[in-house]
Amino acid sequence: MDFIKHSEWTRAPRKYSIGEDRIEVITDPHTDLWQRTYYHFRNDNAPVLQMKTKELFFSFTVKTQFESKHRFDQCGVVVYLDSENWLKGSVEYENESFQHLGSVVTNHGYSDWATTEIDASVKTAWYRLSRRESDFCIEYSADGVHFSQMRICHLFQATGEISFGVYACSPEDSSFRAVFTEIEITECKWRAHDGQAPDEE
Repeated sequence: MDFIKHSEWTRAPRKYSIGEDRIEVITDPHTDLWQRTYYHFRNDNAPVLQMKTKELFFSFTVKTQFESKHRFDQCGVVVYLDSENWLKGSVEYENESFQHLGSVVTNHGYSDWATTEIDASVKTAWYRLSRRESDFCIEYSADGVHFSQMRICHLFQATGEISFGVYACSPEDSSFRAVFTEIEITECKWRAHDGQAPDEE
């Protein structure tokens, strides 16, 4: 599957360019994805570039380079089904000292946010998003070779065809350049669990 060839925008940003192996986005201010939890507001206007697939087992890997410099600036991978059902993984800028490497999973209109702090000097990150039916794994890498698990989660609405890809946004009054390269779709690299047997239902 050729991601760039088959991808489409949901809410295209005002400034972007797409080449054979490179996607560049200049984020628009006041764009974000979030639903209800804790903050109580609903933001659903971030641009996402995605392709559709009915494949139930696959991995999607991408390198991100970002010039983020303002609180909440972010870019990464996304599975956006509709406004109330989606997941995203990214580095989210906080201040001159640290950023949040994290993920948000939104089911039935309620978001969560799981993070760990990384140094603010990090401006390059690789992500690997893997699907096993309605379950997903997001992994992070600092070098594109060694990946570490960020999140395993379930999307209740991801039962057949889904859309997946990349996104970039600036929730506050800012804008930055995000570049996506080294895009690859492969067989699922998130292996089946071979440990404890499941409980009988």
